[in-house]
Amino acid sequence: MKKLKIVVLFLLAPVLAQADILLHSLFVDGMVLQRNSEVPIWGWADPGEAVAISASWGANAHAVARADSTWRATLQTPDAGGPFQLTVSGENTLTISDVLSGEVWLCTGQSNMDFAMSQFTKDARESQYQPLVEYMREEIARANDPWIRHIEVPRNTALDGKAKNFEGDWVSVNPEQTGQITATGYFFAKKLREHLNVPIGLVECSWGGTRIQPWIPESAYQANPEMKAYFEESRGHTRRITDSVSVEDFEDADFEARFAAWEASDRKKPRPWPKVHPAEDKQLPATLYNGMLSAVIPYHIAGAIWYQGESNSHFKEDEHEQYFKTLINSWRSAWGQGDFPFYYMQLANYITKDQRSDVGWAMVNDAMRKGLELPNTGMAVLIDIGEGKDIHPHNKMDAGSRLALWALANDHQVKVDAVNGPLFEKAKFKKGKAIVSFDHVGAGLMIANKHLMNPVEEVNEALKHFELAGADGQWHEATAVIKGKDKVEVHSPQVPKPVQVRYAWASNPVGVNLYNREGLPAAVFLSNGK
Repeated sequence: MKKLKIVVLFLLAPVLAQADILLHSLFVDGMVLQRNSEVPIWGWADPGEAVAISASWGANAHAVARADSTWRATLQTPDAGGPFQLTVSGENTLTISDVLSGEVWLCTGQSNMDFAMSQFTKDARESQYQPLVEYMREEIARANDPWIRHIEVPRNTALDGKAKNFEGDWVSVNPEQTGQITATGYFFAKKLREHLNVPIGLVECSWGGTRIQPWIPESAYQANPEMKAYFEESRGHTRRITDSVSVEDFEDADFEARFAAWEASDRKKPRPWPKVHPAEDKQLPATLYNGMLSAVIPYHIAGAIWYQGESNSHFKEDEHEQYFKTLINSWRSAWGQGDFPFYYMQLANYITKDQRSDVGWAMVNDAMRKGLELPNTGMAVLIDIGEGKDIHPHNKMDAGSRLALWALANDHQVKVDAVNGPLFEKAKFKKGKAIVSFDHVGAGLMIANKHLMNPVEEVNEALKHFELAGADGQWHEATAVIKGKDKVEVHSPQVPKPVQVRYAWASNPVGVNLYNREGLPAAVFLSNGK
């Protein structure tokens, strides 16, 4: 039903505006505006209609509806606080109540961002991770903070055109509504609230099981020759299907019978059609940017947090760095807010089904590490809090809190012990050894273990998951020893002349144990190569 609503609003918003002034659905009771900023407010009205906006904090703005019925005004927001009230007037008058001014964050990605707090109330399993589930259930029961608010964009795809609106409501943190909130976003917001004491608004735009490609706009594909070729090939194939088969055909019994016959055959012939009609396919390039993200641009944000990559461990994982950096740059360009903060997660450890995915998992993680080359980015490492057999780790507390460290330190100058665990800086190879230097070591490197949601504890054991390779490209387990504050010495008798070194290069490197003394884990890395 949600999908139908967003499609209707996407198609009819300008038409509906012919009767009364309409506001974009973000501008409703309970909303959070970015504090101390000039924020856009927009909607629809009769062409030429004058629109006046007045705010209870004393700011005013005006706009005139264009020929296409759209209007947009810019309003100065106050210091953090509220509740405030907005009044929008033209031929009719709209009043928005319980408005807060604070920090607004976009929460995006796939299922680990889409993983709502309510998921913990549904998980009845008994396992070693049960304490995490119980802790989260208690968190929901006692949660009560009306200054953390959340709104979610319904799932929607669009091959052409861009969604202009959606139907949704802002909810607050309380026992009745907290379950609707992204768990990663919730703990990110909770950490910010502890230190900043300002309202936090979360605008969630995520969809489980999605690759990075559908979140990138067509304009970004067109600007890069390699990506353009991929986009046009995909769209060409899509057009051949959409020109021949309708969405209804995919639901037709005869079509299902033909598809079943193909599945029962020796499959030497090409599959007649994909399992999902392209108009509803969440994996096609630019479709989720068109159908979901466009519906919230240019709502003024403090920054974005991103949790995605699992679905790309199977598909052209060696290209992920290019796609990831393109996504960040293209979103910043679309918002027109400069290089706004973009913070994201490396993937948590998980047992993948095949070797390609195992290597792909590590390559996606390393590609995201290279995303730090872009300005105003930050990364949380989660390789120590995964659950192996569950692609959705329940420890969203550490996930959100670790990501919040970047925002606190970079954007609000809050003194934190460290924003990240050790990050690969460089490797030197001499006398049969690799000397690896790290950044973000804080007070120094240490060997430690992490168990569930307990604090990290220093242990007396050998470093694990370091490997070396020589000119033949064959990797071998290696012995690694911490040397000084920020270096690790790596050697192996099987690799007398190493030329590459890597760490935690697997989807589920059990027992990773390199940390800084602030208790944050080292990131997956591969030296000297893609």
